[in-house]
Amino acid sequence: MLPIITPNWSAPSHIHAYTTTRQGGISTTLYDSLNLGDHVGDVPELVKRNREILYQSLSLPNEPIWLTQIHGNKVIDGSNSLERQGDGCFSHYPNVVCAILTADCLPILICNQQGNRVTAIHGGWRGLTNGIIQNTIKKLATPAEELLAWLGPAIGPQAFEVGNEVREIFIDQDKENHIAFTYVDNTHWLADIYQLARLQLKKLGIHAIYGGEYCTVRDADLFYSYRRDGIKTGRMATLIWYT
Repeated sequence: MLPIITPNWSAPSHIHAYTTTRQGGISTTLYDSLNLGDHVGDVPELVKRNREILYQSLSLPNEPIWLTQIHGNKVIDGSNSLERQGDGCFSHYPNVVCAILTADCLPILICNQQGNRVTAIHGGWRGLTNGIIQNTIKKLATPAEELLAWLGPAIGPQAFEVGNEVREIFIDQDKENHIAFTYVDNTHWLADIYQLARLQLKKLGIHAIYGGEYCTVRDADLFYSYRRDGIKTGRMATLIWYT
């Protein structure tokens, strides 16, 4: 069995949700070892084999919906769309494996209490400001009070340094976002991407929010990190489906 992270949330038992770590694959050197991203310069055959290891280890019902993520707000219907460019994937049908790739950005999983609506969201700061969470929730067509959210491994609040311009974008959208920023100097702030996501989710009516305890930058043994390692690094996958 792969070293895997399972959300600690109160989702129905037929909801299946996981985040991979960087461990348990066959990629080498900078991509050591379970790199699942096919766009980061790793050997394509090794990535393909890593995806096969994932498929077999989790007994996936189908191949995951692998998106081309663009830090935007487009949401893909994993059930019937052939489109693959977007930053959110949802399904209203069983055995459709929604997937997101990350290496510091925030993976967000959402399901409903009945367990027949699922989505995976790529929540980088640009996606959060562009409305990726709002757009995805609209696609679920479910009252917000019936939804549960889990925040997967992302860059932690002590590692995510941003400039004034990023903070200003968030505060211009919602003044309450100021609580997610800690002053560093006149031009830099520490941003808590978990807190920013929680604030958005709560404003949208979702209060059953779990997760948010990891830091991909600090834990180099478990996670890839673009901020820590640069462009030559791998990607973890966060997946959700129901049976």
